[in-house]
Amino acid sequence: MGDGPKKPSLAPTESDGPVSGTPPSLGGKVMGITRRGATAGILAGFAWSPVRAQGRRQINLIVPFPPGGSVDTLSRLLQDGLQERMKATIIIENRPGANGAIGAAAAARATPDGTTLMATFDSHSTIPALLDKPPLNVLTDLEPVMLVGKAPYIVATSAGRPYKTFADVIAAARVKPVTYGTSGPGSSGHLAMVMLGRKAGVPLDHVPYKGAGPAINDVVGGHVDLICASVAALLPQIEAGTLRAVMQMGPGRLKALPDAPTTAESGFPDFLAEAWWGIFAPKGTPELIVTQTYEALRDVLQLPLVSQRLRDTQQMTLVMAGPKEFGAFFAKEVVYWGKVVHDNDIKGG
Repeated sequence: MGDGPKKPSLAPTESDGPVSGTPPSLGGKVMGITRRGATAGILAGFAWSPVRAQGRRQINLIVPFPPGGSVDTLSRLLQDGLQERMKATIIIENRPGANGAIGAAAAARATPDGTTLMATFDSHSTIPALLDKPPLNVLTDLEPVMLVGKAPYIVATSAGRPYKTFADVIAAARVKPVTYGTSGPGSSGHLAMVMLGRKAGVPLDHVPYKGAGPAINDVVGGHVDLICASVAALLPQIEAGTLRAVMQMGPGRLKALPDAPTTAESGFPDFLAEAWWGIFAPKGTPELIVTQTYEALRDVLQLPLVSQRLRDTQQMTLVMAGPKEFGAFFAKEVVYWGKVVHDNDIKGG
């Protein structure tokens, strides 16, 4: 792709899951049992030991965004099932700020003993590029646990605007600049539209907001031409008829938006922009704890009530990729979107 490295894509796979809970063999025996068995037993006790005062241990699930967003919604859907499977009290801790970096730094500083997790969003990969002095190294200070799922970004317009397809947008932008709103400077929606404008060779003027909600309101009100946001944010207004989807940026059409063409169908065959949600732990969290956490998450996500809610509310395609595959995917995301930020001199909010 001429504007940057090839965009990573990750389909559901069995290569990382289900993951066995067995740690690597160390060989030898200790007092009649293998060292492997001793190590597994010690780590298992360490991973699942209760908090004595309460009879149950506590796990803090950090959400580095305000309540009510997609990451918060995902975390609360997982909460009950994780409490049952992990025999722990799950406390959701919203720590917003700095594009998610404040909460991520708190997770990175936490003791790596299985009592802290972080749920986050695709913007996590842009922290090193957008912040002059990021409070953590996103590639080395956190342990990938699971890539939960993905959903496409959507370009939408007010029902009163004439744009039916992205070709209509390009034609209009050749006459005069077209404006678009996003949840903020450096957001995934912003970066995706920068790339699209470059590929189409037309001016698209960014109008940043502090969150998707205000941006949606101004597009519905006709003050801004377009919005680029996750399908979870836009679908209620699209279903209500106040917004019209112009294009979806995933590999295929969503059942919920059968009339909205993909980027490939709109003339951009090598371009995808998909939201993703993932779970991390502090760096140094023992492998067995990471594995057990992954397995608990996988079990909860496979519950019909949870999986259906995520499909309905987030239009999420569950991926449930394990630690190694998620780590490789995330590293590519950091490189890809970091290049977009640097090549276009984009500054964070």
